[in-house]
Amino acid sequence: MMAWKRSPGLLWTCHAGCLMYVVLTLTLLQMVGARYIGIMDRAVPFAAAALLARIVMITCWRLREVAGGKIHCYANPYAPGQLNITRPAARAARTVMALLIVCMAARAQKIELLWPDGAPGALGSEDRDKPSIGIYLPPAEKATAAAVVICPGGGYGNLSMEKEGSKIAGWLNERGIAGFVLKYRLGPRYHHPAPLQDAQQAISHVRAHAAEYRIKADQVGIWGFSAGGHLASTAATHFEADTRPDFLILAYPVITFEPPYVHQGSRRNLLGNEPDPKLVHSLSNQTQVTAQTPPTFLFHTTGDSGVPAENSVLFYLALRKAGVPAEMHIYERGPHGVGLAPADPVLSTWPGRLEDWLKLRGLAK
Repeated sequence: MMAWKRSPGLLWTCHAGCLMYVVLTLTLLQMVGARYIGIMDRAVPFAAAALLARIVMITCWRLREVAGGKIHCYANPYAPGQLNITRPAARAARTVMALLIVCMAARAQKIELLWPDGAPGALGSEDRDKPSIGIYLPPAEKATAAAVVICPGGGYGNLSMEKEGSKIAGWLNERGIAGFVLKYRLGPRYHHPAPLQDAQQAISHVRAHAAEYRIKADQVGIWGFSAGGHLASTAATHFEADTRPDFLILAYPVITFEPPYVHQGSRRNLLGNEPDPKLVHSLSNQTQVTAQTPPTFLFHTTGDSGVPAENSVLFYLALRKAGVPAEMHIYERGPHGVGLAPADPVLSTWPGRLEDWLKLRGLAK
């Protein structure tokens, strides 16, 4: 055993070095929060930064004690000449490295404003007035050249950006498909057609940058959850030539705005309290299906009390009538808003059915 003597120079060196370590760590994680989305949402790196700061400070304090001669350091029998500065400090150092590796494991992404000079009909210049897409690209060696614009749900009043956004993009990336998470404008501040304009602009943007994103312009689909499913189905039934999606994925979607299966909250947020009956009918998207509606995959549960499964059934029957290729899976049990349902041994099989459908259409590996 050997002990360090008190050394003012060493003490100040430890202080300065550890302070720099903290600053660099927090700077790195701020960069991660701003530019990386991947396996973590933007809020997570900042939470990790706070945790890392605490861990690093604990480590700094241990080093300070060592420099001040208050504790002993034991020679490391596995590396002669090095010192083992207590087990807590070693654990802290390992934790710091592990968290940094996790943060850096997220692929480099970026967020693009759909209208850099301002969206049509924008009511201000706040973040909520600036629709955007978060870009998630698969590794080049896995890319299939397909892309999906993802519309998170939230009743047209908020957005489930993690469960129905970034996690979905990650799932797609694992199968070689590029994901683009859409942050669209919401009610009651914005009504129709603002969200539809955002979805159409997202499709146009992805196609216009096909070469940059390593995708094919004729393999751009749209995937919506809940109210995001209404937006996706609207984009698939109310389109111009250059904004038609090439395929459509709907997970427990809102489809109709007419009784008895209407989701009142979504309708109110999108159309207001007393909408025009003609507009209500037009945006009940089962009434707008034609032979030009893209091939569609639907998932729902009978146990969904928030958005009844009849929404998916109505859309599926309309697709059948129009001769549009369609596949639908309705599970008996499960609440509304399950996402990919990773914790449910039964519901977690539904993404596998979707993967089979994507492979059948040559969109996934």
